[in-house]
Amino acid sequence: MSWIESNSIPRRTALQIGGLGMFGLTLPRFLKAADQPNAKPGRAKSVIFLYQFGGPSHLDTFDPKPNAPDGVRSHYGVIDTSAPGIQICDQLPKTSLVMNDVTLVRTVHHTMKNHNPASYYALTGHAPPLDDIRLRDSQELFPAYGSVVDRLAPATNGMPTFVAFPHVLRDGEITPGQHASFLGKAHDPLLVTADPNDRRFSLPELSLPANLTAERLQDRREIQKLVNRQAKQLDQSAAARGLDAYYERTLGMLNTSKVRDAFNLEAESATTRDKYGRTTYGQSCLLARRLIESGVKFVNVYFANNIGGRVKDGGWDTHGFDNSRMYPLLSDYHLPMTEQTLPTLINDLKERGLFDDTLIVWMGEFGRTPRINDNVSRDHWPQCYTALLAGGGVKRGFVYGTSDKQGAYPDKDPVQLDDLIATVFDLMGIDPQTEVHDKLNRPLPISGGRVVTAVRA
Repeated sequence: MSWIESNSIPRRTALQIGGLGMFGLTLPRFLKAADQPNAKPGRAKSVIFLYQFGGPSHLDTFDPKPNAPDGVRSHYGVIDTSAPGIQICDQLPKTSLVMNDVTLVRTVHHTMKNHNPASYYALTGHAPPLDDIRLRDSQELFPAYGSVVDRLAPATNGMPTFVAFPHVLRDGEITPGQHASFLGKAHDPLLVTADPNDRRFSLPELSLPANLTAERLQDRREIQKLVNRQAKQLDQSAAARGLDAYYERTLGMLNTSKVRDAFNLEAESATTRDKYGRTTYGQSCLLARRLIESGVKFVNVYFANNIGGRVKDGGWDTHGFDNSRMYPLLSDYHLPMTEQTLPTLINDLKERGLFDDTLIVWMGEFGRTPRINDNVSRDHWPQCYTALLAGGGVKRGFVYGTSDKQGAYPDKDPVQLDDLIATVFDLMGIDPQTEVHDKLNRPLPISGGRVVTAVRA
């Protein structure tokens, strides 16, 4: 069974999804930061991973082929950008202005044609054992990137290392690769599924009951009563009832406002919130900036909780089924959403002096077919697509890799997903060859790829 759908729902999952406010049961593990020899100084102190579930069309975004034949060429035109020689889709004029700050990797490729296996690959950097839509999560599969960072180079500033929001990804089955897997639940992300665009948004895990003030938390008996009472609502395990060895540090955090303040979007001006867009994804991108500004090291922001294709609030899966054509969806939803959020995040990080230390990764699980199908849309295409990197030690205004004339296959400098993620770890100062151990105590490297040194600044 999946990590959420098991008959015995894990305590952390209940906290994250149920929103019951069990702050005393979730924070201790985030304060656990043993000395690790695997990290060295890196250019990227933090990562914002903007995951575009469903698979954006590279030909209609960042790798247009204006000279391709009819049936391949995008319905959109191209536009010059602030980076000489780089053109992108003409529906992204604001994004074109920040292209001198990004690196485009136009030759990412693999062989997984189904969303869950391809997404698992994209979320972990390891190829799944099979390309099957029914791929289920298991402890044999590899952990999410943020969980690896939490294991090897955890935050030591009282903030969680790894936070993910605002969805749980699924295509039928829960998509594997969203948590810590064999590294253990201690390295799971802080998963927040509340909508940051909701005016009542808050972090349930840190919400105090109305009758419990911060001053009363000084009384250990009061907090212990609260924890025991909440634990009884969830399960009767000793692990759920106890605060373990990190109780003192948890109590110390609860007496400060650092974590609560990081999630307080009301602290942002209306102007800033409007710039990001009053949408779930827009406010999630703003929240990501607040979190890394507060010291979180790895943030996953999920574009949608479903692959999309039939609804205007879904992901990028645009086959054109049910008379839901790709180009209207792109024009009405996907591209405007990208246009509002991506350049806004880049500019906001620059204005705050965070851009050089923060690596943005914008990518999906695959691209779309070069040839437009009979529904005037595009199908799955993992053989060649584009990932965007910005800040955090990568070159500015740079393109790595060249796809062929139709955007079908890499023509020069192919990059496997393994290579891309090895590069992300390297930029964070983590050796991609570092080994972790699975449940059978077998040593496994965190990445089997090679670092693409050419993208480093």
